Amino acid sequence: MSVPELTPSDLQSILKFTVDLARTSGRLILEGSEAIQAASESDVNEKKNSVDLVTEYDVRVEELVKKEIKAQYPAFKFIGEESYAAGSRPALTDEPTFCVDPIDGTTNFVHGFPFVCISLGLIYKRRPVLGVIYNPFLDQLYTGIKGQGSYLTSRSGSPRKLPLSSPKPWTSLSQGLLAVEWGSDRSEKTITSKSNAFGRLAGNPAQGVTGGKMAHSLRSVGSAALNFALVAQGGLDLYWEIGCWAWDVCAGIVIAEEAGGLVTGPHDAFEATVSSDEFGDVTEEILTGRKYLVVRAIAGTQGETGIDAQKRIIKEFYDTVEDVPTN
Repeated sequence: MSVPELTPSDLQSILKFTVDLARTSGRLILEGSEAIQAASESDVNEKKNSVDLVTEYDVRVEELVKKEIKAQYPAFKFIGEESYAAGSRPALTDEPTFCVDPIDGTTNFVHGFPFVCISLGLIYKRRPVLGVIYNPFLDQLYTGIKGQGSYLTSRSGSPRKLPLSSPKPWTSLSQGLLAVEWGSDRSEKTITSKSNAFGRLAGNPAQGVTGGKMAHSLRSVGSAALNFALVAQGGLDLYWEIGCWAWDVCAGIVIAEEAGGLVTGPHDAFEATVSSDEFGDVTEEILTGRKYLVVRAIAGTQGETGIDAQKRIIKEFYDTVEDVPTN
């Protein structure tokens, strides 16, 4: 079966549909938040452990999204967090495929911490090509189309192109505000590896932290999609994630790349492609590989291009942290 060609105009039309769907879903997310805050602790179901919570609203939002997509684009395929958990695990093909996390930041959602979003990505020919991330609590909408830029619309204002300010140079990790996440896997091996890595990123080498970079600070927003969006915006300099899934990052990859950011996979993928034309191409292997590193746009300086600066920062990062296992 031939794959339909999606033109730039088609993608604009899909974006409008996806934005409307994100805002409709956002209202359901807010309804769910109000219900959860009013409920007793026994009414909240656990997905895996005390850090990875989910409620009926995860399923309700995803079902709403699936229904609307099927009505508007019946030939498109669908990959969603809740569908995957229920056993629907279609292989990725060249066909247009929506990749959706109905509520990214479910722990924040349960606790009423307002960094929660719906993440709607579109994969085409095995590459992310469109992304919409909407945080209904702050009414912040991030959008992006491959080759057409990415934008932030706040509180129904006019879209602002990302990044929000001109990219600045970046000489070392010590000048960065870095995003990391603890994740839901709290096993001894994983948590020790992450703790050691975080300690080196934040630690002061002059005060005994071997290999310490003394970054400005580390942040944990609690949502992979919003971390990607904040790197695109310029509010974060870098985000490192171990253990999340394609639906967590698909939309954010497009939005970050269209803001001049660079996305790569684990250390070995970086080393294998850094000197080739393939570097910066988010392949199926990277999209589904569950290890991600995204760096903001960096201004070039005399003697160094922006992409060379991004490569240098990524190398410094991977020289600092050890590999962390993914369950």
